[in-house]
Amino acid sequence: MKDKLKKPELLAPAGDWRMLVTAIKAGADAVYLGVEKFNMRANAKNFTLEELPEIVNYCHERGVDVHLTLNTIIYDNEVAELDEIIPAAKKAGVDLLICWDMSVIEKALEYDMPYCVSTQASISNLAAAKMYQRMGAKRIVFAREVTLEQIKSMREKLDIEIEAFVHGAMCVAVSGRCFMSHHIFDKSANRGECLQPCRYEYEIREVRSGKSFLLGKDYVMSPEDLCTIEFIDQLIEAGIDSFKIEGRKRSPEYIAKVVSTYRNAIDLYFKGKLTEEIKSEMWNELRKVYNRGFSPGFYFGRPTGEHFTNAAGSQATTKKQYIGRVLNYYAKPKVAHVLLEAGDLSDGDEVYIIGNATGVVEMKVEKPMVDEKFVQTAKKKEEVTFKCEEKVRPRDQVYKIIHLDEK
Repeated sequence: MKDKLKKPELLAPAGDWRMLVTAIKAGADAVYLGVEKFNMRANAKNFTLEELPEIVNYCHERGVDVHLTLNTIIYDNEVAELDEIIPAAKKAGVDLLICWDMSVIEKALEYDMPYCVSTQASISNLAAAKMYQRMGAKRIVFAREVTLEQIKSMREKLDIEIEAFVHGAMCVAVSGRCFMSHHIFDKSANRGECLQPCRYEYEIREVRSGKSFLLGKDYVMSPEDLCTIEFIDQLIEAGIDSFKIEGRKRSPEYIAKVVSTYRNAIDLYFKGKLTEEIKSEMWNELRKVYNRGFSPGFYFGRPTGEHFTNAAGSQATTKKQYIGRVLNYYAKPKVAHVLLEAGDLSDGDEVYIIGNATGVVEMKVEKPMVDEKFVQTAKKKEEVTFKCEEKVRPRDQVYKIIHLDEK
């Protein structure tokens, strides 16, 4: 069966250059990103329209496609701005627009620009999918509430690419269309400004008695993150064309870990080597970076109450601690030279080295040296050298990886 299946595209988020470089090094086939306007992560750093040619060139030279998000609601007074953004994206060589507002779809058709219909459109049935197919969409993302069985049933009747989320944050609202942030803070989720009040701790009060109850145990509006690694083989066999990872506002090390893990899982499946034991190990690896707990989402039906998170923030099993910066890298012996500005570094410590051009290098430090002598621990304010197989660069930041589950 594997011989007949097409290997799905692995689509990764990029909120800035660090994330972009990291996603590509980790094995992404395509990246999606936003420019200053009309994307669902308005509070992320995002890129500028002027950067698009450089971004596309960088990605295409490495065989990676670029998808541009224009997936917010558009108002009448903003439609003219699409006549600037879409032609610029086409000229730069952007491969696909992600959208759902009909004004963007109309402009994409006008400029002969391939487009993907976002999950925000809540495509939940075959009739809707076929309508977008007739409208010239290259790809659709079904509503997040659609099950795996429904996707498989519709996949057989469609002549259009299917994209699906495989990992990342889940929203308590239908396909992310929520008014809570708008109502409380006047920051609309549908304009990419969501402040995520659903993640907060809440108190309810019984009016007659005045008694109050804290809803802080289960965070009843804050779902766990989607994680499909344990059933990734079923998604591949469903014929889904693109596996999308959520996370344009998360950290570079999150991108490195999640993209590389799903890359490895997909490749191992097609080699016939993806075992249950390996999937379990991958699940534990994914827990090391930011997460609110893991859920299968709606793939096997409506999630139960047990899939709401029980903590306000991350449940990652590791965290990073800044300790210093790279002063130099000696390519021939493959040695990094680091100034410890904020902490110690010991033999056997695991570190991230992160930079715009470097992306993320995760490694274990072995036999660190100070003044050309091996030391068990290099102290704060000392300069230390150690073997580093991947190239790093001056001013890259060095973080020690702290294992929280070992404390």
